[in-house]
Amino acid sequence: MPPSLTKIEDLGYDSFFESNRKKLQLDNFSVARVTVEYKGAYKVRNTNGEFLAKITGKHMFTATSREDYPAVGDWVAITELNTEQAVIHSILPRKTVIKRKYNNKNETQIIATNIDVAFIVESVGRDYNLNRFERYFVIATNGGIQPVIIINKIDLISPEELSTKLAQLKNRFKDIDIMVTSTTTREGLDALQKYITHGKTYCFLGSSGVGKSSLINALLGKDVIKTENVSVSTDRGKHATTTREMYFLPAHQSLGEGGENGGMVIDNPGMREVGMTDVSEGIDDLFDQITTLAEKCKYVDCAHMHESGCAVLSAVKSGALDKDKYTNYINLKKEAEYYEMTELEKREKDKQFGKFIKNAKKELEKYKQ
Repeated sequence: MPPSLTKIEDLGYDSFFESNRKKLQLDNFSVARVTVEYKGAYKVRNTNGEFLAKITGKHMFTATSREDYPAVGDWVAITELNTEQAVIHSILPRKTVIKRKYNNKNETQIIATNIDVAFIVESVGRDYNLNRFERYFVIATNGGIQPVIIINKIDLISPEELSTKLAQLKNRFKDIDIMVTSTTTREGLDALQKYITHGKTYCFLGSSGVGKSSLINALLGKDVIKTENVSVSTDRGKHATTTREMYFLPAHQSLGEGGENGGMVIDNPGMREVGMTDVSEGIDDLFDQITTLAEKCKYVDCAHMHESGCAVLSAVKSGALDKDKYTNYINLKKEAEYYEMTELEKREKDKQFGKFIKNAKKELEKYKQ
């Protein structure tokens, strides 16, 4: 069970959520935070305890997409039915959100909401990839969330190899904090715990087998989350985590000891792919070097692919801009533009379908008369 809470602020509630609760005239309801998402049900928590909650039929009826349903990290207005059950009436506006495209469809999956920091975890094994870091950075920064790099399982490589990897990371990602950890040697775990502060929410993102759940277990001081060994033949982990869940860390205590509620961390199932959604702004923010160079291009609508007078291509050719970073930027841009284009097509189809229904109703009325 999570530590007892004396103030709703311990769960990350602040003036942003309170002002929106008043704007939406939800003052008569209790507020709670979604800590676990199940199929058709949620676990929510506030100062009165933990409740198993379901959304109202009205909310289901008015929802138009998956984004209209609660997600882990959301603040919701509830009615407490008893000491164990509650009903969710409404979702308070989200301060930040992490989402991605998934299942080869133009659909958006909410990963978590109201996050302060996203820990992007990669292990030193075969899944280690600088381009993948950038994919995660885009969805984090686009959602208003600070990304932080965690290089895990550093006990598997020599100090020299680790030094080389850190140099590559610092060269490519100059403004992003980098942490190194090992749950085997416990190196870096104290520094990671100190990074997590009271009342803030942190999300662990990464592929299966990189050690997200093991890191959270180490922070909690006990094996709360089920973990599975990485396959020796493939160096890949299994999907031990199957649901998103929020955990409560002890505050101002050394690892493994108890204490009052500290920061909150969210474990996520491993993601094989990180598909881009409507993240053009996030891409431009992350690749600010390219955005600045683009201002010097000959053509305003330069695609930075083959145009003459392209300042971006010139920088790549001269070595001023990292070629891999440029290639990843182009790929992410194309993916985001495709998503936005198909979203527009979907809206147009919905609009046409709405007109069809409206005309059909008119014809039906004429027929009745």
